[in-house]
Amino acid sequence: MLTRRTFLKYSLAAGTAAACPWLLSGCGSGGVTEPTLQQKIAQMLMVGFRGLTLDESNYIVRDIRDYQIGGTILFDRDAKLGTYGRNITSPEQLKALTASLRTLSATPLFMAVDQEGGNVVRLKERYGFPPTVTAQYLGTLNNPAITRMYADSIASTLAENGLNMNFAPVVDLNINPASPAIGKLERSFSANPDIVTAHARLFVETHDKNRVATCFKHFPGHGSAAADSHLGFVDVTDTWSTIELEPYRRLIAEGNARMVMTAHVFNRTIDPVLPATLSKAFITGILREQLGFNGVVVTDDLQMQGLTQFFDYKTIVEKSIQAGADIILVSNNLEYDPEITPKTIGYVTDLVRSGQITEQRIDQSYRRIMALKARLS
Repeated sequence: MLTRRTFLKYSLAAGTAAACPWLLSGCGSGGVTEPTLQQKIAQMLMVGFRGLTLDESNYIVRDIRDYQIGGTILFDRDAKLGTYGRNITSPEQLKALTASLRTLSATPLFMAVDQEGGNVVRLKERYGFPPTVTAQYLGTLNNPAITRMYADSIASTLAENGLNMNFAPVVDLNINPASPAIGKLERSFSANPDIVTAHARLFVETHDKNRVATCFKHFPGHGSAAADSHLGFVDVTDTWSTIELEPYRRLIAEGNARMVMTAHVFNRTIDPVLPATLSKAFITGILREQLGFNGVVVTDDLQMQGLTQFFDYKTIVEKSIQAGADIILVSNNLEYDPEITPKTIGYVTDLVRSGQITEQRIDQSYRRIMALKARLS
């Protein structure tokens, strides 16, 4: 078991390029055992589930305890069933659930939600959680004190309820206010990259204080899109511009980027074949090499139709890892497959054994993930 003391002793600042050899070699006074290939792959998985409480029949118990997956994502609404009460109904229930999840894991477990504020929140005011406002509201006010107040409220609420990862803030630019996935829902702070960067920075600062990881999304920019990648193909070739990279460029340079989430958007001028989530040109070429990001890259949900209408699941997993993604996010909310964890581990193991993915590529992701977990411990 990797204890908090061991984590803190050997941890690196999240986002650095240096390796964590103790996690892989078994060296050091703690005698840490080298994880197996399957365990390293499992740390790359973040899987959603149904249930307000846990019992042995819930596959997430097996996935965390036996397969040792790296994290889980919680929702209040079950998108496939069209019902509420999936994982979150009240502060008391949520605290009990996250405590149960935590006890299952031999290593610190990522427990994530989308708590952006306003129209995209899982911990809703009607369940007894504090009120929130949209990013657009905050960006329009452009008052750092007010943004800090709301961001701190979100971060402290997540921490108090046992959550340690927020898939926020959105750093998309509000280029198309009618964009169904971003502008229409008021998820962007502004069309001005200066405003977006300033307010995103406040989210990072308040979440860091509460030991909650933030995640910039949706790379390389979803704000100009005329369609929603939850529902199908999204082509931003004629609408996307390099200004959409500016918040990433500045925040990465400042050392304020903990995680980045990819978008399932297609831009033929950068990759004529693959959407960003599956594209080495986007993730490795632009995000890592051009912008210098060495932290954790998480895919947007791999069950979204922006991917699944064109690629089978095995191809999606293979291409996303080859592209440079570290965490494979499967919400099990748009679709529902209780065997998604053993299936995915089996796929990736076969890809490594066949030489289509190198074990070094898996090790890179494992190191980044464990360094971020160290930061949160």
